[in-house]
Amino acid sequence: MRKVVLDTKTMQTIALFEKQTRAAIKDCIVTDDQVVFIVEEGEIAKAIGKGGSNVRELERRLRKRIRVIEFSPTLERFVLNVISPLEVKSIRVDGDKVFLDAKDLKTRGLLIGRGASNLRFFESIIKRYYPIEELRVS
Repeated sequence: MRKVVLDTKTMQTIALFEKQTRAAIKDCIVTDDQVVFIVEEGEIAKAIGKGGSNVRELERRLRKRIRVIEFSPTLERFVLNVISPLEVKSIRVDGDKVFLDAKDLKTRGLLIGRGASNLRFFESIIKRYYPIEELRVS
């Protein structure tokens, strides 16, 4: 795991999230259009809230899309959590490369995204915790 440096704005966002949800947070990634929170294992239900109430309230307050991902100590499970709600047939780890076997063409397209943007974003999240070189879809 690489050392993650958080700026003041990100720390304020984390504090707001923790105050709103009372869930243990591991990390926060802020982009132009969304905020991704990585929560500790078993905290996902508390973070999302009943009927998604916490997520909706945070989206309103931050004026950005909110995504909550549950951390997992195993690489395969964490990859599944990162790409959720998309589903894959299998995940294969070969050295420092992770291969995702998409179940159909639509899922493959959603995993990759325009110009591989989704795939690179998923990859950047996973690289924060696991020493992978590349995420590939087959």
